[in-house]
Amino acid sequence: MFLLHKKLETELDLDGEIYSINMSFDNILTFFDIMEDVTSSDYEKIVLGLYQLLDVHLDLSLHELYEVFKYIMDNFINEDSNIDATIDLDGNPIPIKKKNPIQDLKHDASYIYASFRQAYNINLFEEHGKMDWREFKTLLSGLSEDTMMSKIIDIRRRPYPKGKHAIEERKKLKEAKRAYALPGVEFE
Repeated sequence: MFLLHKKLETELDLDGEIYSINMSFDNILTFFDIMEDVTSSDYEKIVLGLYQLLDVHLDLSLHELYEVFKYIMDNFINEDSNIDATIDLDGNPIPIKKKNPIQDLKHDASYIYASFRQAYNINLFEEHGKMDWREFKTLLSGLSEDTMMSKIIDIRRRPYPKGKHAIEERKKLKEAKRAYALPGVEFE
């Protein structure tokens, strides 16, 4: 949880053993890449994902690994991320992607970078290994309306105007929605 009066927590206590979680935004983005890898099994995703975050292999059962994974997702990463951890009917963990995102951290990377430079004068490449994921998410959600990323999100969300008088406006909005559409996400 992001609280201004407390230091951002980055440690995990597993039965008295303390593990440091690498919460830098670039590491979390790599973690998301691991979770989205269609060539890996669910078990491999969890093992590789935990290794990415903790830099150590945990000698735990599948159920215990899943519990640690779920705890980290719920308490450190997930709040509103693009990944959600669920389990199938057999109790096996399945990381799945939420539907209909309004932005994609990979696809929109150049717009996000430009917007951070414009709004905060932050070079995200210089922040690799430094800026915490939760700080990154907070700054991303607070981008001003005049940044490119905010303008694109507005285009993606904006409903089409109605009425005969708005034909040209609808046409322009449809072109803009097409230009900034996310891969695999349908727009009207």
